Amino acid sequence: MDRRAIAISGIVQGVGFRPFVHGLANRWQLSGFIRNVDGGVRIEVEGDPRALDGLLDALIQSLPPLARIETLDWSSQPVQGDRSFRIDPSATDNGVPIFLPPDVGTCDDCLAELFDPRDRRFRYPFLNCTHCGPRLTIIVGSPYDREQTSMAAFAICEACRAEYENPSDRRFHVQPIACPECGPRLQWLDASGHPVSGIVDPIGAAVEALNDGRIVAIKGLGGYHLAGLARLSETVAELRRRKHRDEKPFALMVRDLDAGRALCEVSAQEGALLHSPRRPIVLLRRRPGIEIANDVSPGDPWLGLMLPYTPLHHLLMHDLGGQALVMTSGNRSDEPIAHEDRDAVERLSGIADAFLIHDRPIHLRCDDSVTRVVAGAELPIRRARGEAPRPIRLPIACDRPMLALGGQLKATFALGRGPHAFLSHHIGDLDHCLSFAAYEKSIAHYERLFGISPEVLVHDLHPDYASTRLAERIAGDRPRIVVQHHHAHIAACLAENGVSGPVIGLAFDGTGYGTDGTLWGGEFLVGDGNDFRRAAHLRPVALPGGDRAIHEPWRVATSYLIDAGEDPSILGDDVATAAIEAVARMVERRWNAPMTSSAGRLFDAVSAIAGVRRRVSYEGQAAIELEWRAAEVNDDGGYPFDIGPGDSPGTSWILDTRPTIAAVADDLRLGIETARIARRFHSMMIDAILEICVRLREETGIGSVAISGGVFLNAILSAGAIARLEGEGFRVYRHRLVPPNDGGLALGQLAIAAARLRNGGG
Repeated sequence: MDRRAIAISGIVQGVGFRPFVHGLANRWQLSGFIRNVDGGVRIEVEGDPRALDGLLDALIQSLPPLARIETLDWSSQPVQGDRSFRIDPSATDNGVPIFLPPDVGTCDDCLAELFDPRDRRFRYPFLNCTHCGPRLTIIVGSPYDREQTSMAAFAICEACRAEYENPSDRRFHVQPIACPECGPRLQWLDASGHPVSGIVDPIGAAVEALNDGRIVAIKGLGGYHLAGLARLSETVAELRRRKHRDEKPFALMVRDLDAGRALCEVSAQEGALLHSPRRPIVLLRRRPGIEIANDVSPGDPWLGLMLPYTPLHHLLMHDLGGQALVMTSGNRSDEPIAHEDRDAVERLSGIADAFLIHDRPIHLRCDDSVTRVVAGAELPIRRARGEAPRPIRLPIACDRPMLALGGQLKATFALGRGPHAFLSHHIGDLDHCLSFAAYEKSIAHYERLFGISPEVLVHDLHPDYASTRLAERIAGDRPRIVVQHHHAHIAACLAENGVSGPVIGLAFDGTGYGTDGTLWGGEFLVGDGNDFRRAAHLRPVALPGGDRAIHEPWRVATSYLIDAGEDPSILGDDVATAAIEAVARMVERRWNAPMTSSAGRLFDAVSAIAGVRRRVSYEGQAAIELEWRAAEVNDDGGYPFDIGPGDSPGTSWILDTRPTIAAVADDLRLGIETARIARRFHSMMIDAILEICVRLREETGIGSVAISGGVFLNAILSAGAIARLEGEGFRVYRHRLVPPNDGGLALGQLAIAAARLRNGGG
């Protein structure tokens, strides 16, 4: 006989790991116990040494579907003479961070029960098991036990208790276990949030309302959605009007993969993403002639599709007979998603015609994740439900607990302790007071949940970011590490790839505060996870009106045209001559016109010059629509560009886009089709990226490239750059786990801070 103590960290709570080990122990005729601890689980097991070896092998090789082991250590212990194997109550283990699973879509076994008339959970909207259901959004504290979730108020009935205590049952020790007798229930409310009497079947009421063209607010897993039938043009248009969302695309929910394929082209890889337990929104190329209202995604060749991920969604989609639903976040434009019932009724009143709610509290709001496939690999756009708070292993461990506060837009934060970064779910833009309040609340919740008390704060260089001001306010005597925006982008890419450099880093985005006090955004950095130099960048131009130019791309187009020696009147009649003249004076006098090297603003400028989009209703719209147009034609070569000497110490090259802008203007005057102009510009950017990277490799000997920044969400640019760079022998690192946009900044900040502390810096 032998006895071993096994300590395991990783995603081993809330994923059926304890019943899995219980089953293994019984199979190998071993005795002892397993319990949750804050760092994972602790197992003590005794029996025949060969059986113990077999259990250890099985722990590594045949995990439950959602489990992931980070570390496994074991040691010999004195034999205790236990007679059976048991699951003990959870214990606290010195505040070691826990690894919590994300919320997971309904599994096939639960789905079969949901539609089985013989099952006691037939059509029960809240069934779940070991392999699926709510996790992050219902957890109040740790360790992960029922009393530490928002299910604590629901007393388990005798039938559920029998399943919960039966080691051979799929719901053995499932904390959100529920059934129609003891679990949450649905309710149907009118437009004012009052219960409607006489409604026996709230789902039936919702289906009737949706078929009648009404807009329904539906309480889901991480918050409310606003739903309407996607084929009804008047409904979709009214939803846009009420929500004040002019043109930004709506996401759709479809019943199954076959329904998705009827609307869009779906590759095997895209289908796997749609059907994965994460259930993200996936951007897919739409099929022509489909029965979808134009206002779902105006002019967009792509649709964002997702499959049902809760039993409630499955029931709705089933009863709607396969009709696609618009499922957009339950909020007004720029606000965080509503997740508390009273707040939802107040904020969505005047938008929703009725409410389908339930009485299971959502403790933490969490939006849907959004992703796409580019060049054969996943490229995340928004990391939230289904992903957060899955940890990411850092290339250099945090020697002290840290909090990285991210940026201003697409805000996330990250907690770091030891080798792990716990990146938060997407929160939103901190310009909005409600988003900032949610941001502060989420930081406090994650700190409690993971048992991490940060000793170091990390933030962006920009002094006016709300995240920077928060760091200054809460730091006290804790040290603060300041990280340049684009260095953080590159470090995030390196961190998720498990490397620390050195690399040539391409950081292309809208704007970020540079070390010289100007607005950067088209950067070629040379460096690693600790330090960098600005080796090359786009030629800076004036940004007339500052942030106003983001919403009026004709302004930055005017600046680029003037810089290239072109007449800005080429912008045409839809921009008043007086307005162009006023902006030209701003550029000439450098009044409210900061200099920027932004790649994002360059895309905006070309979009405006080509007549694609001169004013926008949401961030990035001009550049996004330029990509749409470029995809309509094949590559026939790029526009010219120049590469000149650098303008400051350490900077080797400047990408001069004046020849590009002049060529765009020439094509416009010649009447060349807009799609051709858009494609030639994309090709020019790919050519320039390759040329500068080759020059920097010759200069530095570095043959690895990391690409990051929101501009690289552009599929044509990303795929083209990756292909050309790899064709020239470069090792290319790209994002697969976190978005290249500002949603990944916090991870990069954390990685840089860990490296600097390890190297004695700060």
